Amino acid sequence: MTCTTTDHPTAGAWVFVCGPSGSGKDSVIRWAQQALQDRADIVFARRYITRPVHTGSDHDPVTGPDFEAMVQSGALRWHWTAHGFGYGIPQHYERDIAAGKRVVVNGSREHVLALAGAPGLQVVQITADSTALAQRLRARGRDSAEAVANRLQRNADFQGMACDLLITNDTGLAHAGRQLADYLISAADSEAEVKTGVAPVTAKRTFSSSDS
Repeated sequence: MTCTTTDHPTAGAWVFVCGPSGSGKDSVIRWAQQALQDRADIVFARRYITRPVHTGSDHDPVTGPDFEAMVQSGALRWHWTAHGFGYGIPQHYERDIAAGKRVVVNGSREHVLALAGAPGLQVVQITADSTALAQRLRARGRDSAEAVANRLQRNADFQGMACDLLITNDTGLAHAGRQLADYLISAADSEAEVKTGVAPVTAKRTFSSSDS
């Protein structure tokens, strides 16, 4: 898979993080969110999903009818469906974009493809080799063997998908999390320098072994 780098915009930006099932995307995002908790200019969006909450969830559950009502009322800035569930990002995060912040979205590859070329949009892909993906899907025990095979086969539809950063999550969570955090810091600081003409002073974070 190749990634095409795009220029950073001079206003706030949506950063969609996407990847195949089993890539560890949710864990990588959580790692980066914890590492960047002191960065007010980097916001991690919370999603609405028409699915019950389970261990490690980062979303607020809603019913199908309530989700549809939010879509119709314009309460969602972004919304999509995947694996039979509805996903939505509240409209209020647009205020963070207007304030020049980066808003990180745990997104869908199919949705991101439909947004190709949209201004103020950056894409990070998280992946792993096919063997690791298969092992992780089987280990989590949520899908049948047929469903696992279908998920893996679906990945071919996204080969060559353009992105600003590609993270291969096969050398440890801390390594992948650092890559995402460093990218977000670099993009946000570059934007701040463009706006002010002064390079921001970023505190150096010390990562402990417990982060891995």
